[in-house]
Amino acid sequence: MWRLPGVRAALRGFRAAVERYNRAEAATETAAGVMERAVVRCVPSEPKLSLSFALADGSHKNMQRDQSEPLGRALSRIATNALKGHAKAAAAKKNRKNRPNASVSGACVGPGPEPAAACEPVVKLYYREEAVAEDVLNVDAWQDGAVLQIGDVKYKVERNPPAFTELQLPRYIMAGFPVCPKLSLEFGDPAGSLFRWYKEAKPRSAEPEGGGPSSLSPSSPSPRWTETGMEGRVYTPSNADIGLRLKLHCTPGNGQRFGPSRELESVCPVEAGPGTCTFDHRHLYTKKVTDDALIRTVSYNILADTYAQTEFSRTVLYPYCAPYALELDYRQNLIQKELTGYNADVICLQEVDRNVFTDSLVPALEAFGLEGVFRIKQQEGLATFYRKSKFSLLSQHDISFHEALESDPLHKELLEKLVLYPSAQERVLQRSSVLQVSVLQSTKDSSKKICVANTHLYWHPKGGYIRLVQIAVALAHIRHVSCDLYPGIPVIFCGDFNSTPSTGMYHFVISGNIPEDHEDWASNGEEERCNMSLTHFLKLKSACGEPAYTNYVGGFHGCLDYIFIDLKALEVEQVIPLPSHEEVTTHQALPSVSHPSDHIALVCDLKWK
Repeated sequence: MWRLPGVRAALRGFRAAVERYNRAEAATETAAGVMERAVVRCVPSEPKLSLSFALADGSHKNMQRDQSEPLGRALSRIATNALKGHAKAAAAKKNRKNRPNASVSGACVGPGPEPAAACEPVVKLYYREEAVAEDVLNVDAWQDGAVLQIGDVKYKVERNPPAFTELQLPRYIMAGFPVCPKLSLEFGDPAGSLFRWYKEAKPRSAEPEGGGPSSLSPSSPSPRWTETGMEGRVYTPSNADIGLRLKLHCTPGNGQRFGPSRELESVCPVEAGPGTCTFDHRHLYTKKVTDDALIRTVSYNILADTYAQTEFSRTVLYPYCAPYALELDYRQNLIQKELTGYNADVICLQEVDRNVFTDSLVPALEAFGLEGVFRIKQQEGLATFYRKSKFSLLSQHDISFHEALESDPLHKELLEKLVLYPSAQERVLQRSSVLQVSVLQSTKDSSKKICVANTHLYWHPKGGYIRLVQIAVALAHIRHVSCDLYPGIPVIFCGDFNSTPSTGMYHFVISGNIPEDHEDWASNGEEERCNMSLTHFLKLKSACGEPAYTNYVGGFHGCLDYIFIDLKALEVEQVIPLPSHEEVTTHQALPSVSHPSDHIALVCDLKWK
C-alpha cells in the first residue's frame, strides 16, 4: 500500500544483486576452500577493538584488545584460547566411549591411545597473501579482507561490517496490524538491510490413538517455519496467521556490503484483532501519500502510558474501558496502524512517553518513510514526525514556557505585566509545559520552508489564565522563528490546547488580541486574577474548524485540539472526517478496544498558496 511501483522495482533489483553477490561469494569460497568469518569492530573513538570468531570445538570467542597493542600479543592470546578449545574437544572425545579416539586438528597427539597434552596451534594473520608482521599495531593489522589462520582453520576478516546492535519484535502481535521490529544498526541502515518473514508451520496431525505410527514419516517431518512471501521491514499478519508465531530473518546492510544475519522469533503467537476500529473508515480518505503541492498534517494526543496505567485511570477516568485495552502493548498496535494509515507528511503528537517514541513510534513510522524528533516535558513529551521524501529538518527551536518567560528578552514585556500578580506568576512558573518548534525545508524546492509548532497546554479546567500566558509565549516565540530567523515562512501550529472554542485562549489565537477584562483572567478565582491586555501579529485559523469534540471521555466531551495554519501562505484542501458519533460511542467512550486514546486525531491536507 505504501510502496510506489518504482520502489518495488528498485527493491527487486537490490535483492537480485544481493543474491548474485551471495552466489559469487559462495563460488569464491568453494574454489578457495570455505572460510569461517572473523568479525572485527574497530572505531577511532574507542581505545579497544573487538574480535569475534568461532573455534573448531564450536565455542564462540569474543575478544577485546587495545588498538595500540602489537599484533603479536593478540595472536598469542588467540592461540591460548584455541589451545583451551582443543583441550576441551579432546576431553570430550575421550569421554565418548562408543567412538574411537581421533587426532585433534592443530594439536600435538602422543603415540598411545590417550591424547597427549596439546601444543599451541599456529596462529597467523595474512593480508594480500603475506603474513602481517607481529609488531604492527592492531588498529592497522586487522584490515577488511585479511585472513586469520588458527591451526588448519582459516577465517575471513570482516572489519566493521553492518551489524544489528538491537533487534526486537513487539510482545503483542495482532492480525491486521503492522508488525515492525525495533532495531538499531552500526555501519548500516535499515534501507540497505534485508528482511524475510516466516510464520510457524501449523502442527502436523497428532499420532493415532494407541501410539501407532503417524501418517507422516519421522524421516521427513513438516518444516517448522514457512515463508510468508513478505520481504520488507513491516509485516501485517492476516487472520490465517492467528495462533502462529512469527520469525524474522534479518541481514544488516548499507547498500554496498552485508553483515552477519540474525533471526528472532515472536514470544507470543498472533492474536485476533478487535474488529473494526474508529480510524478504519478515515483511512479510506488517506490511502496514498499526497503529491508535493500538499502537506497532509496530523495532530494527535495519543494518551501517555504513564497516565493510562494508573488505578485512578482504570477506576475513575476510564472505568468503561477493558483493562487490557489500556495496556501499552495493546494500544501501541492501534496507534501504529492508525498513524501509518494516514500516510501523513507531518505528524504532531502529544503525551508521548520517551520509550514509546524510541521503541514504538520511531521504528514503525521510519519504516513508512517518516523521521521524528522528541521533546521531553517531565514524564512524557511531544513528538514531531515529517516525511523524509518531502522534507528535511533545518533547525529546532524548542522552549519550556516558564524558562523562556523568565530568561528570554522576547517575553520581557509579558513578564513585567505578570509580576504585578504574584500568586498568578507563581502558578504560571510552576507549570512544565513545553513548545516544540521545527523548521522544515522542502526536498524538492529549497526555497520552501515551513515552521511546524507543537504543544500541549496546561490541563486544569480552572487554568484558563495560565493557558493564556502560555499561548502568548508560544505565539511570540513562533513569530520570532517565522519572521525574524526565517522571514516569511508559513506556520502550522498543532496541539492539545485544552481549550474549547468558547475560551479566551482560542479567541486570542484567532483574533490576535485578548482584553484585560476577559473572564479567563479570573479562571481560578479573584485571588489569582491577572488582568492583562495581549496582542499577537500572526494571522491564524483552525484548519479543521470547530468539531463538536476531539476529546470524549465518560465525564466530558469537547473540542480541545487544533491545527492552526498561516492564513497568508496556506489553505485547506480537505479535512479528513472525524469518526461518527456511533463509532466513538460504540464502547461508551474513549479510549476503548477499538480506539487507543481519549482524544481523536485531527487530519487535514494543506496546500501552499
